[in-house]
Amino acid sequence: MRVVSLVPSLTEAVTETLPGVLAGVTDWCSHPPDPGAVRIGGTKNPAVDRILALAPDLVVANEEENRAADLDALRTAGLEVLVTEVRTVPQAFRELDRVLTACGAPARPGWLDAAEAAWAGLPEPAARTTAVVPIWRRPWMVLGRDTFAGDVLARLGVHHLYAGHPDRYPRVPPAELVAADPDLVVLPDEPYRFTAGDGPEAFPGLPCALVSGRHLTWYGPSLAEAPRVLGAALRAARR
Repeated sequence: MRVVSLVPSLTEAVTETLPGVLAGVTDWCSHPPDPGAVRIGGTKNPAVDRILALAPDLVVANEEENRAADLDALRTAGLEVLVTEVRTVPQAFRELDRVLTACGAPARPGWLDAAEAAWAGLPEPAARTTAVVPIWRRPWMVLGRDTFAGDVLARLGVHHLYAGHPDRYPRVPPAELVAADPDLVVLPDEPYRFTAGDGPEAFPGLPCALVSGRHLTWYGPSLAEAPRVLGAALRAARR
């Protein structure tokens, strides 16, 4: 079986479960750092000709991460493309199981069971924290409705204030975000790399939690430790 992954989190999941199966990965696939596969461009601009040259049995993709035009081009060229949709934590587990089975996994991997158990064992949050969650700047964009990261935060007791917005990633200026008066600003290090010196200064007077984007937005082996890693970062910001 030869697989091309167009999604960093799926690259990590497939590599962890089926070493040697991946023939191609994107430039953004960072876990593991050296997946032993050909780099085929970005998630939004993969080199279709390079993918075709690898002659994969399967291409795994995501409806949000990858462009429909690129996936259509791969299908037109005769490749099988499996497209995931992940908007909630339970959906992530189902889609991971589907992808790994399609890639030839003989059984459900232990890390997937461990990840599901980690989330199933979370206690009911004692209280809810309100937050805004920027994911880009120039222009500023935040989490809106129906997102995987939003569901992750909700299960950790964080209600982000734009969860009911008509857009999934609305553009909202910082002044409006501050005026919303959240308990917390959650700043992940991807897709935009917010840091202590790049992001918090836009929200004077509000506590900011710098969190791992991999644990907030990726669905794969990182899900097993995500509740602990994210929970610690969120608690630290509120002290």
